[in-house]
Amino acid sequence: MKKIIVVGNGMVGYKFCEKFVALAENKKFQLTVFGEEPRPAYDRVHLSDFFQNKDAKALEMAPRTWYEEHGIELVTDERITAIHRVSKKVTTSKDLNYKYDYLVLATGSAPFVPNIPGVEKKGIFVYRTIEDLEAMLAYAEKLKKGKKRRIKAAVLGGGLLGLEAAKAVMDMGFEPHVVEFASKLMPRQLDTRASNVLLEKIESLGIHVHLSKATNKILGDKTITGMEFGEYDKIDVEMLVISAGIRPRDELAKTCFLEMGTRGGIVVSDKMQTSDPEIYAIGEVALYNQMIYGLVAPGYDMAGVAVNQIIGNTEVVMESDIDMSTKLKLIGVDVASYGEPFMPVEKGYSIIYENKTKNLYKRINISHDGKSLLGGILVGDASDYNMFHQIYLNGLPIPKDAEELILGSRGEGGSSFGSVMDIPDAAQVCSCESVTKGAICCSITEGDCQNLGDVIAKTKATTGCGGCKPMVVDLVNETLKSLGKEVKETICEHFSFNRQELYDLIKVNQVKDYDETLNLFGEGDGCEVCKPLVASIFATITMETPNKQVGIQDTNDRFLANIQRNGTYSVVPRIAGGEITPDKLIVIGEVAKKYDLYTKITGGQRIDLFGAQLHELPLIWKELIDAGFESGHAYGKSLRTVKSCVGSTWCRFGMHESVTFAIEIEDRYKGLRSPHKLKGGVSGCIRECAEARGKDFGLIAVDGGWNLYVCGNGGATPKHAVLFAEHLDDATVIKYLDRFLMFYIRTAGPLVRTAPWLDKLDGGIEYLKKVVIEDSLGIAEELELEMQGLVNKYECEWKQAIEDPNMAKRFKHFVNSDDTDDNLVFVPMRDQKMPKAW
Repeated sequence: MKKIIVVGNGMVGYKFCEKFVALAENKKFQLTVFGEEPRPAYDRVHLSDFFQNKDAKALEMAPRTWYEEHGIELVTDERITAIHRVSKKVTTSKDLNYKYDYLVLATGSAPFVPNIPGVEKKGIFVYRTIEDLEAMLAYAEKLKKGKKRRIKAAVLGGGLLGLEAAKAVMDMGFEPHVVEFASKLMPRQLDTRASNVLLEKIESLGIHVHLSKATNKILGDKTITGMEFGEYDKIDVEMLVISAGIRPRDELAKTCFLEMGTRGGIVVSDKMQTSDPEIYAIGEVALYNQMIYGLVAPGYDMAGVAVNQIIGNTEVVMESDIDMSTKLKLIGVDVASYGEPFMPVEKGYSIIYENKTKNLYKRINISHDGKSLLGGILVGDASDYNMFHQIYLNGLPIPKDAEELILGSRGEGGSSFGSVMDIPDAAQVCSCESVTKGAICCSITEGDCQNLGDVIAKTKATTGCGGCKPMVVDLVNETLKSLGKEVKETICEHFSFNRQELYDLIKVNQVKDYDETLNLFGEGDGCEVCKPLVASIFATITMETPNKQVGIQDTNDRFLANIQRNGTYSVVPRIAGGEITPDKLIVIGEVAKKYDLYTKITGGQRIDLFGAQLHELPLIWKELIDAGFESGHAYGKSLRTVKSCVGSTWCRFGMHESVTFAIEIEDRYKGLRSPHKLKGGVSGCIRECAEARGKDFGLIAVDGGWNLYVCGNGGATPKHAVLFAEHLDDATVIKYLDRFLMFYIRTAGPLVRTAPWLDKLDGGIEYLKKVVIEDSLGIAEELELEMQGLVNKYECEWKQAIEDPNMAKRFKHFVNSDDTDDNLVFVPMRDQKMPKAW
């Protein structure tokens, strides 16, 4: 048998083994794999997950037994020190020699550590292996012992790994600082405007960013105490994580005189062969087309090419153009780029959508003839990435008005992409595992796969970076539907139910909290998807406020206020219908003046007070509550406002008393939690000054009563609400709204607003009318009683928080100190203030 030796048991080295065992020809070869780490290959892409569970096993690509079952000899904790090309053998760090017929170098890369004076000091780490993370955690515990103040730690590098490291530093309880040499974050993937949006978002999470900084010295004696950028420019930090890029681990190739790139890397052909035809190089050590590819997908493709070349399938070669498209979730923020992210003028033009209030940025690059999508960037919302990527890869047609790709179809607000089933069968959906649309669909239509789990197990789609999962889910669901099979959309990997099913399980079994829900109906520890979702379910069943189960809330719900880009919060008291007395206006002004808050009238007829520090929130709430105010729920997935015009009380065109009715409706549904935020509007005549048709529900006064509209919304994909019923009296409006809102709450998916919910509702608006108006399901009375029960249970959560000393404890900047945040900097703006620009 011919012998293959793989040097390196990282993700790409493991992928070589996996692709090798999948081919029948492997019986002619004996495979030995060397890894210098003490454990088998693990998932470096999700390395940050280690900080959550400290479970290295959870990151394993495959256990040792997998290698044994497939006849692969796995040697760990042993490094190859020399390659002898003439005798075709390798020598290990234990002076053992192994013969080979084919040698595969999958040594990957190592962190680049800049030659900065003092970089050898204690407290300085790289971010590459599980051992690195374990060392960081041990050092962090040592630093925090006996100290009440919050410790500052820095990350050198503002690229992909640098931002991941910053999240890790924050998870360890440190005050994180990111130091980047370039003038923007992620300079290789994002343009300046996209980078600024990402910057604002991560700064709002409490991560401090220092751009255009060249570190010239590490301060301290034997242990780091700070970083110096210039004579009077420095920061005090007690730990530093270096994530300033990578360098290929090519030292073995140099010692045996393989052809090398000018700046490192082993030169390979499209067959992955080095200058020695019996030696192959794959992954981040390989220099292909004069470039090192630092993504998982190209490395996996290289592994496949090398396997095929060795076993004799010589027609399988590497593509000349490598797709560098990628989608990631950095610190909870979606970031994606595809195709040509930076558009040269000679190639085409760009269309850009930016919403700073929501930290959203979308850029699409279009050919000069307007027929082709050439690339783009997404920050804050990358839900459309997979379709953009497929349009780009397969040259699919785009709308005549290309801006509809990011703004939605004009007048409708829906998708302009068409069905996911329209993409060609040959389209590569999962680039990490090279899985096509055809392979995914055929695993169901021609194979024995019955659900998403079966498809993933068979094709391995989504098991790499995971960016393709939304498209894979859609393909599986649409294929199952085409076969007349039931489609079950689950919440996440921890619950094998959809939101509606879990809602019913919690209600019927009278479950009291999240832990009990997980124990009874789920598995694992939960995640950032299912925890807020379950919190929403409890709120819509029992009307409990976020104060009861703080640990499963989103940040805004946890602190009952909207966090802003500099880490302060905004306070929005409820002003039902926009009506407010002069005395209450004076109180708001006095509070804003006392706490030096920026004030603004919102689009929903309320007053927003910006710039409150965390410890000030209970103090501000108390003054407002004493004056008769309560929470406006501007931070929650709940009813926000019911906007009104002045109606017949003052307006000469007014037909009905819109203000009174708007206040009645807002008071009825205030605090009502739902899958997404809710907004309403009441217009006193058909001139529509309250913009009721841009809301989730809206009323317009006409002769003989009110016309009720439902399922509209504004935002990036605006959609007019649809006429639901005409000439209704006040009582009938309330009855229909009770039924409509409860039906939406019980059946909508997580974070699905009423407009897209209606789009996906079988039967659409006509079916909704039958359920709500005609009571076709026989549940109308149940929905009304359920809503009335929630209305009766309403409590102001601000009031709860200030009256309960235990609840009040969470409104502190630091867990172990009463210190306030002294890093906030404001600058003047039109007689008020704003956060200092970065």
